Amino acid sequence: MANQPQRNRLLPWFIGLAIIVLADLWIAYQMFCTACEAPGFVQALVVIVVPGIYLALMYITFKSQD
Repeated sequence: MANQPQRNRLLPWFIGLAIIVLADLWIAYQMFCTACEAPGFVQALVVIVVPGIYLALMYITFKSQD
């Protein structure tokens, strides 16, 4: 057990990225294909800005681990 293989520190980030992309695609479909009445700014905020900030913070967290 002393020689455990080195695992990729960014694996949780890649898994989170996949989940966020799938959820983002579903939300975008719901907004743009079902005549959502939300303003364009709110749609862009939900589909682009919030997931982008979350992924950036998640990346910084995993890169700073020892």
